[in-house]
This record gives sequence, structure tokens and C-alpha cells, in this order.
Amino acid sequence: MARATTKQDLVIAANGQFDKLWALIDSMSDEMQNRPFSSDMATAGKETHWGRDKNLRDVLVHLYEWHQLLLNWINTNCAGRESPFLPEPYNWRTYPAMNVEFWKKHQSTSLIDAKDMLKTSHKEVMALIETFSNDELFAEKTLKWAGNSVVGAYCVSATSSHYDWAMKKIKLHIKTGN
Repeated sequence: MARATTKQDLVIAANGQFDKLWALIDSMSDEMQNRPFSSDMATAGKETHWGRDKNLRDVLVHLYEWHQLLLNWINTNCAGRESPFLPEPYNWRTYPAMNVEFWKKHQSTSLIDAKDMLKTSHKEVMALIETFSNDELFAEKTLKWAGNSVVGAYCVSATSSHYDWAMKKIKLHIKTGN
């Protein structure tokens, strides 16, 4: 799937990938949804997340936390308080450590709560996206607080692209967990 470059494509891709994510989760038995990831998954790739996430809940709360980053970043900047996307002390080189902090934060979150939180945050993100024009989302230098990027790129990353990432992990869990 091509990366969205218009508001319409963003909305279609985000909702479409979200629906695919839930169809995949719903296709799993309750036992599989609650089963820890196979130890094989920890070495499935070089990225930190392969060793970090231990179960479906971990993947879902990761998506939820990135929704929160997006919502906070947009709402703070729209309120006139300039803020970077990643909170202090993190930057684009150190954000894997932030993701580990998100993981630690949610070790007592239940799978049911993680599902509810993600469904709610997806709706909140989509409602916020709807408040922007196509140009505000995708035309360069329209919203100066987005820097050299466009708000729509952050929205794509926090929605459809991240949902793709989650589905790859879940599919590997299904494959290795049987």
C-alpha cells in the first residue's frame, strides 16, 4: 500500500488498516490472544521491539502510547505552546528507550483494557485528523510547528504504518505460537 499523501487517503488507510488489525485479532482464539509470544520472536529482527514485546497486550499498548504522543503533540501546538513530537529527554536516536518506558508502564494493564484504550485512542486520533484541511496535513510549511515535515506524515506513522507493524508481529505470533 502506498503511503498516504492526502487527507482522504490518510483516513481510508488508517481506518482500513485498523479494521484489518481487529479482524486479525478477532480471528485469534482467546487462548492465543493471551498466550505469551514465542521466544523465537525475540530474535525475529534486529530492532529493539522484537525483544521488548512479550504478548499481544504489549503491542496494543505501544500503539496506544504512540496515539497519545500524536494527540498531545498536536493539541499542545494548536494551543499555542510549541512542543516537539517526542517528549524530553527523548529524540529520534533515543526513542527506543522511551518505548521501553511505555512497555514498563503497562505491565499491569490487562489485555481487555489495552483493547479498549486502543479503540478509544484510534477514534480520538481520527476525530482530530478530521479537524484539519488537506493542506494543513500535507502541504509543507503550512503549520510551522511541524518543522521540516508535515503533520500528515506523523499521522500516517501513528496509524496505518504502525498498524502494519503490529499486524506483522501478530501474524508471526500466530505462526510461531501454534
